[in-house]
Amino acid sequence: MGSWLVMDATDSWLNVPALLRDPDAPLPQPWRDMFAPLRSGGVDDLMVVAQMGQSIDGRIATESGHSKYINGPAGLDHLHRLRAVVDAVVVGVGTAVADNPQLTVRRVSGPSPARVVIDPRGRLPASARMWASDGVRRIAIVGQDAKPKLPSGVDVLRVPLIAGRAAPAAILQALASAGLRRIMIEGGAHTVSGFLTAGCLDRLHIVVAPMLLGAGQPSVELKPVEFAHDALRPPVRAHLLADEVLFDIDLSRQRVVAGRANTSR
Repeated sequence: MGSWLVMDATDSWLNVPALLRDPDAPLPQPWRDMFAPLRSGGVDDLMVVAQMGQSIDGRIATESGHSKYINGPAGLDHLHRLRAVVDAVVVGVGTAVADNPQLTVRRVSGPSPARVVIDPRGRLPASARMWASDGVRRIAIVGQDAKPKLPSGVDVLRVPLIAGRAAPAAILQALASAGLRRIMIEGGAHTVSGFLTAGCLDRLHIVVAPMLLGAGQPSVELKPVEFAHDALRPPVRAHLLADEVLFDIDLSRQRVVAGRANTSR
């Protein structure tokens, strides 16, 4: 594991979103160690990071489904900083329906990314908050035969479905063709787990809050292994965020080739 880093909520963050998009610009500490790896991927033209917030015992919600808020202010600030440095933030339709998120940058300085929902059957209503017309690009990823009812200005990307689901690699290819290169998979747990299992993540940020829920929805679900030595053991760096801990997990060794961004768009 890497070194511990106490995050500093000072004005040193103000220029980080712009500096990160300039490959030749150095990032100031304390942000360099955490965000510099998100500049580019080593497998193809894309950088794909997922983010999860959980309790110490690996839960993202109670048994009743309550999840607001497991993470405290520092963990939520980190989530919004991630949004500020990516081109697009992606959620599954289950999360979009259940939580009705805005997916904007509000807690820190920086631009809001394109908002993307994976919605194979086109069931997210036009009234969803992520469809708010605020000048930020909005995208629905749907199946070939879906007939979504969307507000004016929402882009539709169609992908083939396998057993009713869109493959993570196909989703990344569609986003790359739309000119999006740095992508964050924000949720929910099923969507993040699917991208992880498919080898479609460069990095995974897990922010652990100082609480024990005892039961509830697990953060990541993977195929079980029989022996501990068969478990996935990627390189990890740990950073202290006030009273929470961020685990920055490097998954680049298992990342599959997905696509190249369409820079002509």
